[in-house]
Amino acid sequence: MEKDEVARDTIAAIATPIGRGGIGVVRLSGPKVREIAQALTGRLPKARNASLCLITDARGERIDEGIVLYFPAPHSYTGEAVLELQGHGGPVVMQAVLAACLDAGARLAEPGEFTRRAFLEGKLDLAQAEAVADLIDAASREAARSALRSLKGEFSAVIGALNAQLIELRALVEAMLDFPEEEVDRLHVHDAAARLARVRAALEEVLGKSRQGSLLRSGIQVVLAGRPNVGKSSLMNRLAGEERAIVTPIPGTTRDALRELLDIGGVPVILVDTAGLRVSADEIERLGVERTRHELERADVVLAVFEAGQIAEPLAHLPAGAARIDVFNKADLAPGFLPPATVHAAVVVSAKTGVGLDELRRAILHAAGWASTGESVFLARERHLRALESARSRLKAAAGELRRWEFFAEELRLAQNALGSITGEFTADDLLGEIFARFCIGK
Repeated sequence: MEKDEVARDTIAAIATPIGRGGIGVVRLSGPKVREIAQALTGRLPKARNASLCLITDARGERIDEGIVLYFPAPHSYTGEAVLELQGHGGPVVMQAVLAACLDAGARLAEPGEFTRRAFLEGKLDLAQAEAVADLIDAASREAARSALRSLKGEFSAVIGALNAQLIELRALVEAMLDFPEEEVDRLHVHDAAARLARVRAALEEVLGKSRQGSLLRSGIQVVLAGRPNVGKSSLMNRLAGEERAIVTPIPGTTRDALRELLDIGGVPVILVDTAGLRVSADEIERLGVERTRHELERADVVLAVFEAGQIAEPLAHLPAGAARIDVFNKADLAPGFLPPATVHAAVVVSAKTGVGLDELRRAILHAAGWASTGESVFLARERHLRALESARSRLKAAAGELRRWEFFAEELRLAQNALGSITGEFTADDLLGEIFARFCIGK
């Protein structure tokens, strides 16, 4: 992939979060780093050594006193010359330091541009670059660990191993194409079939770990649904560990969707409490029910909440695509209650006493497809899953073309292209723009 013209500019950005802090960092990357360092600090510091310095603007006025770090190319994060100015973390000071960098010849960096340059300079592949943003955005410790593994190249290495197997198989097929079809004996066909079976099995394993990891990255959307006063809000408060939702004996208290981020077994779960499902003449409550329906359409798991010991009337508007768990709440009011036979998973709980909540947490993870095996998973994005699914379909098609080697070879090539798109071997510029635009500025 060729480097774009913009990549030769020198870019600058505040790399620390907006707001007040003890330390703030302004980062620069590009060919004018040495010149800008001289203009702002009066010298080019020794490579990879922290130096105390005064930071001045174009008029020579002092802005701040702090630490300067210089990383010469190619031994830097971006692969270009990089300068980091570490000063006091007040927003006025940081903006003044950034303005001085821009006055000295840098331009403001776009979101994710530092990491994009690292990718273009070959310091990271595309999967590793995406792992940088995933590590920053991780919503649980397990997600952070998985993102760090991808950043260190574990996911890329596995994709590379699959690619290597495909290359070996394609080489075997190309050799077969040099001979007339009738001269290709059964041994060659069996060898190709065995190699293909091994690649498909390895791909299935990677796809399984990637699906698991996608839950860590995006979180499981769990929606509480049920009629008014079955205890949805009480259940949410108990699971969240705090009074997030208003609880009263008055039906229809919840009018809007309330969200709470939970950590269940290291997996981020977005729990959504919704308005009770019923027909109401109250306009506000009616709008709340409509929002409930929208939330249900986006749910990964629906908790259909009923009151234990009462007649469980069917709930309308529940989506067919989401996993469903029937939750019978208020078990403390119905000792010995057993859930009726149902095609859905069923859990009996008490939001008041906490009975059954651990079982409910396990049921949520199971319904979403999470299986804690102790093995590492890959924090896959949606595009990674699509690429892996595409490669799987191409290999399945290849299995049906073992006697037509030209078609067999073409399916293998397309499968390899799909895998290559994960690490950026085959990636369109518009996709790169979409990926890095989601990064924070300064990274």
